[in-house]
Amino acid sequence: MKRILLFVLTNVMVVAVLGVVASLLGVNRFLTANGLNLTALLGFALVMGFGGAIISLLISKPMAKWTAGLRMIDNPQSPDEAWIVATVRKFADKAGIGMPEVAIFEGEPNAFATGAFKNSSLVAVSTGLLQGMTREEVEAVIGHEVAHIANGDMVTMTLIQGVMNTFVVFLSRVIGYAVDSFLRRGDDRSSGPGIGYYVSTIVLDIVLGFAAAMVVAWFSRHREFRADAGAAALMGQKQPMINALARLGGLPAGELPKAVEAMGITGSIGKLFATHPPIEERIAALQNAQQR
Repeated sequence: MKRILLFVLTNVMVVAVLGVVASLLGVNRFLTANGLNLTALLGFALVMGFGGAIISLLISKPMAKWTAGLRMIDNPQSPDEAWIVATVRKFADKAGIGMPEVAIFEGEPNAFATGAFKNSSLVAVSTGLLQGMTREEVEAVIGHEVAHIANGDMVTMTLIQGVMNTFVVFLSRVIGYAVDSFLRRGDDRSSGPGIGYYVSTIVLDIVLGFAAAMVVAWFSRHREFRADAGAAALMGQKQPMINALARLGGLPAGELPKAVEAMGITGSIGKLFATHPPIEERIAALQNAQQR
């Protein structure tokens, strides 16, 4: 609940700061004189930035169940399933969070955690992960996902995405209106926005959206190091997590639906848009921490 409150307050503060800066720079007077209501725009940016991100967070768990082909383990049907549930429960108790729902999905080695609240989350592991790793390594991966939940990473990433969305919506429309005013200077036939505004806004939504995605990806990579360290802390030793990462580096990483990709144990190999750091960097971070 504290992180949800932080999410709301941060988005409100972003909108407030944008409004103050715009007023100090005279942007407010310029936009009002040219037919753009800055207060309405700030409200629109808040609704778009906050609304879309929070809705995405709230539906993240049902979306994962729907898109990832999960088989929920409500009543374990085998010793392996019983062990997975017991491992998740052990780490959840140690991390001080509610017992997450547990699921298995078909695919290459991967795992993810999702859910809007720490005490109502979901941990899922793939069949490829269970078949391709030792139990100690799978335990480390489960610890990694539980650490994501305990760290509140799902809400944190939504917070960051909401802030970025707010900036994108606000800036694209302010710049679009300025471009439109420049193109239509001397034209008094209509006071409303013209084609320049709409084209500029669409282009800027895309361009600024890519820039925002890079910022979100950077934060995502950072929190992976924290989850690795969290798994090591939950297990009381770092080597199992190091071994799990090393094995993942030699196995084909399974693809996840876009809705839960950032929550997986592995991610894309792109640089600016990668949600996960390279395996080598994650292993090095754990090894360096081991030497302190």
